Amino acid sequence: MEIGQVFETRRLDTPLDRVTREQSGKRSYSRTERRRGRYIKARPARDRFDDIAFDATLRAAAPYQRQRVQEGDNNLALKLRLSDLQRKVRVRRTGNLILFVVDASWSMAASERMEATKGAIMSLLIDAYQRRDQVGLVVFQRDRARVVLPPTNSVDLAQKALQNLPVGGKTPLSHGLYTAYQVIEAAKRRDPELRPLLILLTDGAGNVSMTGLPAQEEAMRMAELFAQAQIRSIVINMEHTAFDRGLAQALAAQMGGVCYNLPDLHADALLNTVKRAIG
Repeated sequence: MEIGQVFETRRLDTPLDRVTREQSGKRSYSRTERRRGRYIKARPARDRFDDIAFDATLRAAAPYQRQRVQEGDNNLALKLRLSDLQRKVRVRRTGNLILFVVDASWSMAASERMEATKGAIMSLLIDAYQRRDQVGLVVFQRDRARVVLPPTNSVDLAQKALQNLPVGGKTPLSHGLYTAYQVIEAAKRRDPELRPLLILLTDGAGNVSMTGLPAQEEAMRMAELFAQAQIRSIVINMEHTAFDRGLAQALAAQMGGVCYNLPDLHADALLNTVKRAIG
């Protein structure tokens, strides 16, 4: 399959993430426990006194100064209590990992989905090169899943990896999900501040089992791993509307993610879906 049309992406800015993070990135703002981040507000210090916000502490103590003067210690210009202490809340930029997981088993849509995925990956990498984001690709077909493109921001590496990818065969959906989970967990161990996003392109119908369980039941169990790990996920439903059995929607629900139907699968449509998820 050829690589789909590559185009310049719009900047993918994301809102402040609720998870406290420690390392810097280029795209997404996230809270950080490190003192080099940008100070944006303050909160009560409670039992942590390593990064005190003096301005906020003074504001918190100011309304009680007259009362405290009357209580004694008149020789002090400012009377503070532990309850006045405010700690700085800082933010830094953190990177994203966008992992595409593509069903390459034989179907009328296999070639189309592969071409669109390649185009979206290359477009994202052009943007990610400057922003510390990473993009990866897992493909599953026949009896197994393969990591075709480990998480990278290298355009050259991606071009070489994406040149020739076969399609056809059965659908080892559960192995594709498990492989993707392993890739994401390994990336998080290397960089705990990375924000992973899984993009799964499938009709949700698996027919190859790893463990001997019914293939569909096994796939649902693998999908639950993503919900438990709170990994953001999107399922792109590749089933034709007239024959849709709701398997992709059920899979997305089990993963704790969302499911989209793209009537015309092109690289730009896939990229816009990723953009909405990140931003």
